[in-house]
Amino acid sequence: MTILHSSLGPNPRLVRMFMIEKGLEEGRDFTRIHYDIITGQNRQDAGYMAKNPQGTTPTLELDNGTCLTESWPICEFIEELHPSPNLFGETAVERATVRKWARLFDQEVVVPMTMGFRAGAGRPMFEPRMSVVSPEAGAELSAMADEKWRLFDAYMGASDHIALGRFTFADLLIFAFANFGFTVGWKLPEGTDNLARFVATHNQRACAAVWQQAE
Repeated sequence: MTILHSSLGPNPRLVRMFMIEKGLEEGRDFTRIHYDIITGQNRQDAGYMAKNPQGTTPTLELDNGTCLTESWPICEFIEELHPSPNLFGETAVERATVRKWARLFDQEVVVPMTMGFRAGAGRPMFEPRMSVVSPEAGAELSAMADEKWRLFDAYMGASDHIALGRFTFADLLIFAFANFGFTVGWKLPEGTDNLARFVATHNQRACAAVWQQAE
């Protein structure tokens, strides 16, 4: 059976939410192995490091032993196997549109937000394991991310979707990283009422339950 190597954090939970949106069930369609990233279990497990030498999560291990890493490619792989409901677009133009918004959000928000967290509140956990920027640079990166959250609020406008007028991977990505922020004490910046509505709306989705589950 396919194995999802998972943990706390926005990227593993992004994949889990994507699977739920696809109607895939843990235990029936895949097995999930949880790693304690707080203690660094993922990087201390020789078996896991052999599957993913970077030690990151998630990793999707297929029946034939192939291991796929990085949340976005994993979700696209799942989409190809389970095309309905469609979350990346049904036409070339739709797929390009969804990927555009996902890439913009990944570059403009995810990168500075996560780097800022690692250098600030997350420093005690991350500094012993990887290179992090200075606390001062971390604060600047966090501020840059908040500025871009406001930009995405403007892009969102009165809609509850960033692309295609329906729920897509791009929405799932935004929702996942907003919830990641909430779990580490972050709040949506002032002037992001559209995003607050967006989060409240999609909190009603079944996949949002992964953020309330103890692990």
